[in-house]
Amino acid sequence: MSKPVALLLGTLDHAKAKWDELASVAELKELNSGSREQFISDLDAGVYNDVVAILHTYPSQNFTGLFDKELIDHFPPSLKFIAHHGAGYDQIDVDACTAKGILVANTPTAVDNATANVALQLMLGALRRAYIPETELRKGKFRGATPLGHDPEGKTIGILGMGGIGEAFAKRCSCFDDVRIIYHNRNRKPDSEARIGAKYVSLDELLAESDIISVHLPLNKNTRHFLGPAEFAKMKDGAIIVNTARGAVIDESAMFEALNSGKLFSVGLDVFEKEPEIHPGLIEHPNAYLLPHIGTATYETQYNMDALVVSNIESALKNGKLLTVVPEQK
Repeated sequence: MSKPVALLLGTLDHAKAKWDELASVAELKELNSGSREQFISDLDAGVYNDVVAILHTYPSQNFTGLFDKELIDHFPPSLKFIAHHGAGYDQIDVDACTAKGILVANTPTAVDNATANVALQLMLGALRRAYIPETELRKGKFRGATPLGHDPEGKTIGILGMGGIGEAFAKRCSCFDDVRIIYHNRNRKPDSEARIGAKYVSLDELLAESDIISVHLPLNKNTRHFLGPAEFAKMKDGAIIVNTARGAVIDESAMFEALNSGKLFSVGLDVFEKEPEIHPGLIEHPNAYLLPHIGTATYETQYNMDALVVSNIESALKNGKLLTVVPEQK
């Protein structure tokens, strides 16, 4: 009896040995270059007709393009599982996968701590408007024109999306004295409330009451531009925005207008709407503390992501199920 076939799209830099070990239970194929046109041509020619599971890395979209309905329609009937390397999976059309009988997994828990740590860094940097003293120092002016910032103590911190990263961020914020943590989520999370003392509120309440809003929503058709002009108008004057989720959850132009007008005190951003492009106004604004999407860029987290995505493939091959199926398919 022939072994099932698993396909790796892209490369695994930190746990490749775990992927190679799957050769005992599957025939392993790898693709790390080419073009979308060639990939579709090979799919139609039957090159991947026996593939049961795909390990999909974020950079692989550079040669396959998005896993949208157009591409998914070319997948062979044998394909039953896609394991994505990352917490965010907006590159994959889950509805199209579901319609074709394909289950999708991501790597949620593996990224929680690293991303929450960066969110905390961005929050503190935005509170202090850290870009200004850093650039003044590098110009040889030491403090230069460094303005006063704010402390986190005593602030209301609003968390938009109380998943694993949102809860990990809230836990970190709870170490500051006299903070009030509120959150809005698709579903209320009583267990999270008990663990971190957060209060569930409506979206309008979160916008109106928060001194700092940290965004932890997945990007999908329902959350694109979730924060736009109307939402910024409802926020406190002088509010702060932190985003480590996906850039397109926020209308970047509207956010810049709110920042430039003074409606927002500052922003701390690790993600952008049209990466790697960034709104030029944000690049130039002294109250924008920016990082280049490094939320999971640690050795430990990258290894954990590699290990989990391979474990999903292993479970699919051995047990016929994924370990961390995306919420839409649960």
